[in-house]
Amino acid sequence: MRKIVHRHLGKVVAGAAIAVAGTAVMVGITLPGSAGADESGRGPAGSQRAGSEQEQGQAAARPGVVEQAPAQGDKGTGRDPLTDDETARVERIAADRKLFGSSENVEGNRGPQRIGVDLAEPEENELDDPGAPRRADVTFYDYGNDTLVTRTVNLDTGKVERTDTQHGTQPPLGRDEMTEAARLLIADPLGAGLRADYKDATGKELTSPDQLTLNSMVYRATPGARPGLLAKCGEHRCVRLFPKVRNGSWIDSRDLVIDLSARKVGTLG
Repeated sequence: MRKIVHRHLGKVVAGAAIAVAGTAVMVGITLPGSAGADESGRGPAGSQRAGSEQEQGQAAARPGVVEQAPAQGDKGTGRDPLTDDETARVERIAADRKLFGSSENVEGNRGPQRIGVDLAEPEENELDDPGAPRRADVTFYDYGNDTLVTRTVNLDTGKVERTDTQHGTQPPLGRDEMTEAARLLIADPLGAGLRADYKDATGKELTSPDQLTLNSMVYRATPGARPGLLAKCGEHRCVRLFPKVRNGSWIDSRDLVIDLSARKVGTLG
C-alpha cells in the first residue's frame, strides 16, 4: 500500500511540474521517429528531459515551511488564558511571606505546595462587563496541616482579594507530588516488588523516580475501613502510583498507597 501511495504521489508531482513547464516539457517528450533525440536520451530533447526531471526532483525535495507561533504577550485581556508572565506574577503574590513561612510542601520543606493556577470566573455583577478585572485562582496544598488553600488574585491591582481554606479536599496530584511519592516508594521495603520488576525489565537497579514514567490517582479510605496506616487517607494526601519503565512496560503497583502527609507506604492487601 505504501509503494502504491508513493507512485500515486509521484504521478501528481510529475503532472504538476509538466503543467508548469508547458511547451518546454512537450519538446522533451520522445516519440517514435522524433528528430533530434535518440533512445539513450542524448541530444537536445534528452538534455531538456533531464533538466525537467532535475527540476521535478528539486521541487519534491523542498521542505515545508512551519510558521513560528506568535509571541505571547505579558498580559491577556478579557477571558484570554493566563499568560506565562501573569501566572508567574500571581504565584509570587499568592505565596506571600506569611503563607510561605507558615506552610509546608510535599518534601517537608518550608512553603506551600503549588497545585495549579487558573483564570477565575467573573463575579455575578461583572458577567456582562467587558471591562471587568481579570482574576486568577492560585491553589496550594499545605502539608503542614493538610489544608487546600485557594487565593484569588486581582491581576489589575495585584492584590489578594480572598482566601479559601478547605480540609479533606483532594485535587489531582501535580508532577512534584508524584515524583516524591515514587521516591518514597522506591526507598520503602514495600517497594521491593517495584524494584525487582524494574530490574527484570531493564537489567538495571531502580534508584530514582527519573527512571520511571508516572501516572497517579488520589486515594481515599473507604467508609468503615479497618484502622491502620491508610485509614486517614482523604484527610491525608494519599496516592496510588501507576509507574512505567521509560519507553518500556508498565509495572503493577496498584495494591500500594503512599501517604504523602505521613510520608509512609501502606498496602491495600
